[in-house]
Amino acid sequence: MLPNETSRQRRTSRKWILGLVTVVLAFSVLSACGDKKEGAATASPSASAAATGNPSDIIATYKEGGKITRGEFDSFINVNKMFSPQLAQYLADPAFQQDMLKQMVTFRVLSAKADDKVKADADKQVTEQMKAITDYFGKQEGGMDKQLKDNGIELKDIESLMKLSFYTMGSMESKITDQAVQDSYKEQAAAHAFDVATVSHILIALKDSATQADLRTKEDALKRAKEVKAKLDAGGDFAALAKEFSDDPGSKDTGGTYKDANINEWVTEFKDAASTLPLNKISDPVESTFGYHVMKVESRSTKQLDDTLKTQIKSQLAEKSLSEFAETEYPKLIETNNLPKVEAAPAPAASPAASPAASPAAK
Repeated sequence: MLPNETSRQRRTSRKWILGLVTVVLAFSVLSACGDKKEGAATASPSASAAATGNPSDIIATYKEGGKITRGEFDSFINVNKMFSPQLAQYLADPAFQQDMLKQMVTFRVLSAKADDKVKADADKQVTEQMKAITDYFGKQEGGMDKQLKDNGIELKDIESLMKLSFYTMGSMESKITDQAVQDSYKEQAAAHAFDVATVSHILIALKDSATQADLRTKEDALKRAKEVKAKLDAGGDFAALAKEFSDDPGSKDTGGTYKDANINEWVTEFKDAASTLPLNKISDPVESTFGYHVMKVESRSTKQLDDTLKTQIKSQLAEKSLSEFAETEYPKLIETNNLPKVEAAPAPAASPAASPAASPAAK
């Protein structure tokens, strides 16, 4: 039961393989579909976006002669679905289909703006990622061929989508200036986005981290935490006491220590304590959703703007520009769109109390 377990759990599901296609999902389709747009149809888990229509049918056209066929659109969706099977439940949803069309057109338009250097660099990345993908799926039951067959795609469809995404992001990143990176760093640093700390703690938990069974009441946990603090105040060895008493399996055997960790990944109570406690002092028990922590903050600092952080910020800014383009420029690009439209929700009927006829003043 780590102090940052909540945020970590949100990130780790299929983290590795999804990391290969982060830019493909840059517009957070899952989030958009998780919050259903009003009036959108509910999709069946078995529904298929390719259930109807000839593969050669043109489903959308955009400026400068661009067009997207049914077959191209279905391949685009099916590649995404291969990496994120949970997308299957949204395939018949008009809102989902419109979001995917927006992504596809945006990637096509922006990838076409990539210069030769961007394309050369991106091609190297695509080659590396394709090897990683084929190695990964090759180890699954039935191998890569089964994955391709089950999703109705070919290997070239994955490579094509990879090129679209890497060309797009490479082109967007090439336009991010060093000054923009500096400005973003200063802004985020002022908001403590890059704060790190080395913190040792002993967690007296309320629940078992593996089974979530109750371990003790809050009162018993607080009493035990105070006993641990007393032992530390009397000169007890922090590492030894962490091994004996801590309910955090991720740190109890390493002195209870998290070294140079991003404090923003921790739950609020633990983060706030790590940000404010005096250095190298044993704290009173700090309550969090996990229980009580007896803490010692050993160091606290802000990450400096090194090459790694510059790359991270440049990607953030490029993704922001990409999203802004999709929201502001995409509607201007589309000439025809034959996909199902998202129906507007009907206006709510006026209640009797809100009707002028029902108001005494209106009589």
